[in-house]
Amino acid sequence: MAALWTDQAKFDRWLEVEVAACEAWAELGEIPVEAAQLIRKNARFDLAKVDEYLAITHHDVTAFLRSVYDSLGEEGRYVHRGLTSSDVWDTATGLQLRDACDLLLVEVDRLSAVLERQAKAHRDTLCAGRTHGVHAEPTTFGLKLAVWVDEMRRNRERLVSARAAIAVGAISGTVGTHATVPPALEEIVCARLGLGIEAASTQIIQRDRHAQFVTTVALIGASLEKFATEIRALQKTEVLEVEEPFEEGQTGSSAMPHKRNPEKAERVTGLARILRGYALTALENVALWHERDISHSSTERIVFPDACLVLDYMLSLFTGIMDRLVVYPDHMRGNLERSYGLVFSQRVLLALTESGMGRPEAYAIVQRNAMQSWRERRPFLDLLLADPQVTSQLREDEVRGLFDYGFYLTNIGATFERLGL
Repeated sequence: MAALWTDQAKFDRWLEVEVAACEAWAELGEIPVEAAQLIRKNARFDLAKVDEYLAITHHDVTAFLRSVYDSLGEEGRYVHRGLTSSDVWDTATGLQLRDACDLLLVEVDRLSAVLERQAKAHRDTLCAGRTHGVHAEPTTFGLKLAVWVDEMRRNRERLVSARAAIAVGAISGTVGTHATVPPALEEIVCARLGLGIEAASTQIIQRDRHAQFVTTVALIGASLEKFATEIRALQKTEVLEVEEPFEEGQTGSSAMPHKRNPEKAERVTGLARILRGYALTALENVALWHERDISHSSTERIVFPDACLVLDYMLSLFTGIMDRLVVYPDHMRGNLERSYGLVFSQRVLLALTESGMGRPEAYAIVQRNAMQSWRERRPFLDLLLADPQVTSQLREDEVRGLFDYGFYLTNIGATFERLGL
């Protein structure tokens, strides 16, 4: 990904656009075929010379073109024929962003494969489901991960859609009228480059396309932040249901040798904030003056490379976390027991209502016993069995039968079948 955003890679694509345009002119019979062939064979640029010319022109496209002209003879006069800077810059950027999407899709698929493997491995690993950070009812760690699998599939679809939106070119000349470059040339160039066409452009490719890409990157980052936040919460000392990999020789604190911190997951969380900032910048770049200004240009030189690099890194980092995640099923079961069986309260409520008791009355009975259990740190089951309002409706074996963790596994398989796991 880093190599994709070097000056060398950028100018390589600029040259690719310029050469394709010359070949298109030749195909249309507007310049000699021999000239286009010589341009294809000999056109080069020199990074040092581009920098030297840039110091004079203060315009990177003209500096680049002067370096290209240095490598050519008489045929050089056909380079950039009828084009404006944005034709080259925006079309080449489409190539870079398309290629960046392809790299990101590889990383998305790597993470998804790891998540699928871990989800299947822990499909029936019981743990406490928490709402508001408080025990709700039992779930499984595999189901948590199955939710992530599904979310990453949606993210993949979003990225594929963003790729289609951004993989376009525009060779339409100043203010997009095609006055100096016919639409046929644009079609030939974009076909040669494997890009779609901006059907109607001004002097630039419209920035809603780029905003879609950057917001998609930020959204994937938000998903990774969500996943990492769960890992961090489950790694708390008081919880310790999972733990990110801790390498031999790794240290967690300069002062406290015992520390094993979720620092990788925290890193993912922090980087997601940067991506959201880039998304805002990309959205603000949509509104430009008239046929264009270049207020977007300075930001895009930062946002496009950084957003791609940050997400690429986050995906790789989080894949490593999940690939070697340490899972503690016994701690999960132990944490379930820490709420004294209160996780079964809904089952008791439903059993009482099914026995004929009104729901408000049943709710009050169950809640009263639950609050006593929590306040006195006593088993919820014992209190229910000692409550005549409960035992008058349900036999002891019926009450005990409600405290069955296996009940919560009944339909877990159905979700996995929906996902094809």
